[in-house]
Amino acid sequence: MRWPATIPEALEVQATLRAGVDLTDACPDPATVTGLDVAYDPAGERIAAAAVTLSLDDLRIVDQAVVTGEVTFPYEPGLFAFRELPPLLDAIAALTRPPEVFACDGHGLAHPRRFGLACHLGVLTGTPAFGVGKTRLVGTHAEPGPAAGDSAPLLDGDTHVGEVLRTRPGVKPVYVSAGHLISLDHATRLTLALSPRYRLPETTRAADHLCRAALD
Repeated sequence: MRWPATIPEALEVQATLRAGVDLTDACPDPATVTGLDVAYDPAGERIAAAAVTLSLDDLRIVDQAVVTGEVTFPYEPGLFAFRELPPLLDAIAALTRPPEVFACDGHGLAHPRRFGLACHLGVLTGTPAFGVGKTRLVGTHAEPGPAAGDSAPLLDGDTHVGEVLRTRPGVKPVYVSAGHLISLDHATRLTLALSPRYRLPETTRAADHLCRAALD
């Protein structure tokens, strides 16, 4: 496919694809979750993209792939998908088994234009996808309780765009949002199941390790 080369072109594509987002829950009982992440070289000119599939029952890696390439789109907040999705789709294509659901290091609906990377990926692939962000991109929220599993709604105005989830006691929360073909409740449950020991899901941790190693 042809990817936009300019910010106005990307905004137009984003607006067009946003109409395809469907939050019907289409992955009621996945056996695996595929985590995605990217890393950049110090100069910001090269990118490595990793896709790592984990078995949900024991969090064992059952498939993985990583690709490297040149960065082809400028740095622009709200349009990171146009930098990161081309190599991520190449990594996904290199997997040996089709993903059931994607856990993205980023956002879905919790995005200024309600179309973060998880929405974009889900619409392009037709696969359920959700985002788990380390930091808040939009909205306001109360502080969730201190225990693992405590959460608070992430609100952008009157719209519930995500969940602020405490995955482990005493750590900063993460920001969960639905992307495509999954409900927010289900995305939140999966995030918690994927985070038995650390703040971030094991899918994100595994993909992060793989893409960083590819740039060493």
